Amino acid sequence: MGEGLSVHGGAAEAEGASKPKPEPKPEPRRGVSKKLTVIPERCSGCRLCELACAIAKFGVNNPKKAAIRVISIYPQPVIRMPVFCRQCKEPKCMENCPNGAMSIRDGVVVIDSENCISCHNCVISCPFGAIFVHPDVKTPFKCDLCGGGAPKCVEACPTKALLFLPEHLLGQAHRLMSVLKYSHMREIEYVEKGVKKKLRYADIGKEFFE
Repeated sequence: MGEGLSVHGGAAEAEGASKPKPEPKPEPRRGVSKKLTVIPERCSGCRLCELACAIAKFGVNNPKKAAIRVISIYPQPVIRMPVFCRQCKEPKCMENCPNGAMSIRDGVVVIDSENCISCHNCVISCPFGAIFVHPDVKTPFKCDLCGGGAPKCVEACPTKALLFLPEHLLGQAHRLMSVLKYSHMREIEYVEKGVKKKLRYADIGKEFFE
């Protein structure tokens, strides 16, 4: 009987050894396939993106509760720049959070409101100034790309200044606009203190090459 058990066990071991090992599961894909980007030259300053964001996030028509803000600089040349979270791969805000309330989920940096102590370290740490606070909101808030799909700000932008592009195309839009700006905006006219002046882009800095 002892030998029979031994033979049977050996057969079972041999059978188990002959089975192919299961293939390892592929690692989950890191990062998002698309990112939010902006072409400032297209921005008209209408701030519809702010309204769309505030409605989507908090259900209110209040741009101060938006996770995107349009910053305008005057007088000349006028610059309008929507500011939003860039979903950094190594976010400073998460690095400086003392309570572990920030994490990256599917490439999006998110704030866990239950663990957040509202110390505002993340607000101070963000190099883009893209984390916001409001007296009615318990914790800081930021862009989360609307949880998937096309962000509401992109859908609302009438001039297509905001784009939701694959990561490998992020620079392409800016390269194209740089070429167009050079070919069509070599000279602009503006009024300063009642005097009409011209700004020639080609002349800026040419003294360094003479």
